[in-house]
Amino acid sequence: MKRTVVTMPGDGIGGAVLDETLRVLEAVGFEADYVHADIGWEFWKKEGNPLPDRTIDLLEKYKIALFGAITSKPKDKTLAELDPSLQDKGLVYYSPIVAMRQHFNLDVCMRPCKAFTGNPLNFIRRGPADTIEEPPVDVVIFRQNTEGLYGGVEWTDPPDNVYDALMSHPKFEKNFADVPRKDLAVSTRIFSRNACRRILTAAFEYADKFGYKSVTICEKPNVIRETSGMLREEGRKISEKYPNIDLWETNIDAQMMWLTKNPEDYGVIISSNMFGDIVSDGFAGLVGGLGFACSANIGEEVAVFEPTHGSAPKYADYEVPIVNPMAMILSACMMLDHIGETEKAVRIRKAIETVIAEGKIRSYDMLKLKGSQDVLEKGAASTTEMTDAIISALN
Repeated sequence: MKRTVVTMPGDGIGGAVLDETLRVLEAVGFEADYVHADIGWEFWKKEGNPLPDRTIDLLEKYKIALFGAITSKPKDKTLAELDPSLQDKGLVYYSPIVAMRQHFNLDVCMRPCKAFTGNPLNFIRRGPADTIEEPPVDVVIFRQNTEGLYGGVEWTDPPDNVYDALMSHPKFEKNFADVPRKDLAVSTRIFSRNACRRILTAAFEYADKFGYKSVTICEKPNVIRETSGMLREEGRKISEKYPNIDLWETNIDAQMMWLTKNPEDYGVIISSNMFGDIVSDGFAGLVGGLGFACSANIGEEVAVFEPTHGSAPKYADYEVPIVNPMAMILSACMMLDHIGETEKAVRIRKAIETVIAEGKIRSYDMLKLKGSQDVLEKGAASTTEMTDAIISALN
């Protein structure tokens, strides 16, 4: 059956990497109708809404989407760049990808970080007797996607009911009672037990299905006792159903140290929203950086697949695109896995492995060049040339 996939290029380089990804999907034989959807900074500026209702409607109808990249800016710049006709209307910019995750409860975020043999950006370390080791990193981070610090429940100059509630806590009263309310900014970190169970179950099921030997809960329960403690408590309960999988627990700060000490020891990692963002970017750095960092945002009905890199606006207007499209292409592989087209996903990943192992075609980041238009003259492949190589390897 021919599928319909919603395509959301977004901002900056999003359009370039998405276009190349659609070429790869066509080359592998994936048949689909693609429906464009509006999202991003331009729609905030013109309409005061970076996630228009018409895009929500398309996602509700078709359920599957590929998303390129998004531009987000600080509060003062969001208001300054809003169309003059929309100024002073009380509009507030809110990240459209975060809004999308919450609207559709895309609460399970998966971020695989696997090293490809031959990638010159892979992490290396010094081993015994001054040898050089390249550990085989193969980690999948499961990030709770809708709660925690990214839940959006926050205030500057909190209103009376919020302030009174905060003052009812002895530590707040002791440490902040003398701070003028206009000088207070408060962000919440809210966990719910059901959301904890869902992300934990998804992670353990994945580890069991694909043969990972350990699941690590990466939090900070010794300090953030209530929220991290809830995830830890539920993790211990769920782990009892999987006696073949070891349950490990790490603190986020220590995890970032161990990241470069023994990354090969880890398999599946579970974290809350902010900590998952941090640890996934850390592991992505060990396998080539954000040019290789793919992700999936999965709910009970809707799923959105995106690279974790940003919109890189400084590269968006280059006459010949130079950015590495692999993160977007690997995100499309996750989409294929999700909808049961695993054979096609395997073929694309093998083609990427082949291109990287051969080392004949490399993007500017793989050549460790500073991004600029002249990298093409220094031997770097353009975005299109990298895609051409992957398509050639498919055949």
